[in-house]
Amino acid sequence: MSDDARQGYRDTVAASVTDPAGFWGEAAGLVDWVRAPRQVLDDSRPPFYRWYPDGRLNVCFNALDRHVVHGRADQAALVYDSPVTGTGRTYTYAELLDLVARFAGVLRDLGVGKGDRVVIYLPMIPEAVVAMLACARIGAVHSVVFGGFAPAELAARIEDARPKVVVSASCGVEPSRVVAYKPMLDEAVRRSEHKPDHCVIVQREQLQAEMGERDLDWAQLMHPDAVAPAACVPVGATDPLYVLYTSGTTGRPKGIVRDSGGYAVALSWSMTNLFGVQPGETWFCASDVGWVVGHSYIVYAPLLAGATTVLFEGKPVGTPDAGTYWRIVEEHDVVAMFSAPTAIRAVKKQDPRGELIEAHDLSSLRTLFLAGERLDPDTWQWATDRLGIPVVDNWWQTETGWPIATNPVGITLFDLKPGSPTLPTVGYDVQVLDERGEQVPAGTEGAICIRLPLPPGTLPTLWEDDERYVSSYLSAYDGYYLTGDGGYVDEDGYLYVMGRTDDVLNVAGHRLSTGSLEEALAGHPAVAECAVIGVRDALKGQVPRALVVLKADVDLDAGAIAALEAELVQRVRDEVGAVAALRRVDVVEALPKTRSGKILRRTMRQIADGQEAQVPSTIEDRGVLDALEPVLRGEE
Repeated sequence: MSDDARQGYRDTVAASVTDPAGFWGEAAGLVDWVRAPRQVLDDSRPPFYRWYPDGRLNVCFNALDRHVVHGRADQAALVYDSPVTGTGRTYTYAELLDLVARFAGVLRDLGVGKGDRVVIYLPMIPEAVVAMLACARIGAVHSVVFGGFAPAELAARIEDARPKVVVSASCGVEPSRVVAYKPMLDEAVRRSEHKPDHCVIVQREQLQAEMGERDLDWAQLMHPDAVAPAACVPVGATDPLYVLYTSGTTGRPKGIVRDSGGYAVALSWSMTNLFGVQPGETWFCASDVGWVVGHSYIVYAPLLAGATTVLFEGKPVGTPDAGTYWRIVEEHDVVAMFSAPTAIRAVKKQDPRGELIEAHDLSSLRTLFLAGERLDPDTWQWATDRLGIPVVDNWWQTETGWPIATNPVGITLFDLKPGSPTLPTVGYDVQVLDERGEQVPAGTEGAICIRLPLPPGTLPTLWEDDERYVSSYLSAYDGYYLTGDGGYVDEDGYLYVMGRTDDVLNVAGHRLSTGSLEEALAGHPAVAECAVIGVRDALKGQVPRALVVLKADVDLDAGAIAALEAELVQRVRDEVGAVAALRRVDVVEALPKTRSGKILRRTMRQIADGQEAQVPSTIEDRGVLDALEPVLRGEE
């Protein structure tokens, strides 16, 4: 790409933060409005900024109806690919619109109207997408809860959102088991002080659920003779589209509010400009609709853009093997794919030489995007070497709804630097600040913050809790949103996100990020993935401890493992320095993670320090953490 194109993008980003109303006023033309906004940004009540305050639209109309009207009725909108059940189906835009309009009619007939909430507790099946869009169609607010969440966590979300209807399924299907959802839903409703009027249940053939007095069968309600389709209901641009609860919260869950107009504009802009996906092309986001990535880049962004989106019910390995991603790319002519570094590390661990990659025709694939946690350089290099395409990091949060920083491949491709998500995106005035709130020099680590106002599509507040919004995100530095991540900007303006600020180690007065130590460890050819935590030390304040998982084809006896652990300690000393004070590395079978793939460093640190561990509700496998406890406590 030309230097002029790159400089042009830098100029665009600069203009978007100096004149946000000008930039986002022009971008508003990407969506169809019932009433186009005359005012772009309402900044009369900081820190509560509102985008397109006088505009009116319907997000479902923009995602489905307008594409049918403008000639995409027979184009594939949704490809359902489920290796765990051995099934799949493709839905055209016309077919998906019919299902969504009918279920919107079901909700309407059940008394759900504009502003009412609907909790969606479903596995990765087409009904999840249908339910989300049906809520948007009638102006209802959906709140998706990850399928299989424990009853206590689901109850907390039902109590907070107070839905009229809960949409669920009889079960979810995992690679090695069937998970009954209905008993967990029943227990959650029993525990919650708020009781929904109805629960709509998708009965799956793998396990049928017993129905209670408030339960209704999805298939019966959706029969064409039983319901009349619902039309789109216009809503205000500032009206909420959904509430999404952040993972790992304790007490009252923290509900991220997403508005309608700003979100539609930002996602429409991002799909073509940041991810480079054009109308009619197929996009595969291997996430879950329970997470923000699934909301934004399985459902809304690709459909707003008129693309085809893949809904995947499976795992990166084990359904049936580490080649399932590449099969999907080949079968559906995927042009760009979005996953998490954890997923690629799992694939790398099972197929370190990339033999399953070579077994598939991936000629359609232009780009692999990774996000959800820090992308370590070793994983980036492995994927780059095996796929031979740009592997693009992008960094953002549930709160922001779309990337804060990435390489804008739809506009121009900047040089890729391992460990960096490249540049801040349009609308994000990213600053790295020290403890006094002053900007630090290039190359110096600090707290990554974003100057207000945040761009469209980001959270305007928390669900029914403005005070908590301010105290959680806006109180640390006046006029800034605190991301909670630490990092630095290099001399070229590239951002490096080194981890959560509570993952910064203070070793004898020296501040070290866990990311720098993990980079050194992950670069060893035997290491599949790793985690570094800071453990309390009477002399140095903290000292690092490292846990590493070996690649699947690395088979070592006890003596060789001990030698490798010593080698890794020396490697960190050589690459980071003696100040790191890493003395202990443990080879373990697996690392505890959330369902979205984030490693539970904080929980492991609490166990190692002898504290009562705060185990997030989103933990993938509690058994992994239990097995590590003796190692973390120094008992092995």
